Amino acid sequence: MNEDIFEGKWKEMQGQVKEWWGKLTDDDLKQVDGKADQLVGILQQRYGYTKEQAEKEMNDKLEALKVH
Repeated sequence: MNEDIFEGKWKEMQGQVKEWWGKLTDDDLKQVDGKADQLVGILQQRYGYTKEQAEKEMNDKLEALKVH
């Protein structure tokens, strides 16, 4: 996934991200601030995912949105 595209579309995606992962707070979304690696880290914290699980889930969801 292209980091620049993720960062550029972050504002548009925030509502969808919150639907996908309901445990994420508004503060979490502010912390991510368009950085994919930050989202992976927060998914690990909130959901107990391994890094690989978090990356796969994030990439699968973004692929469905055609964000790459």
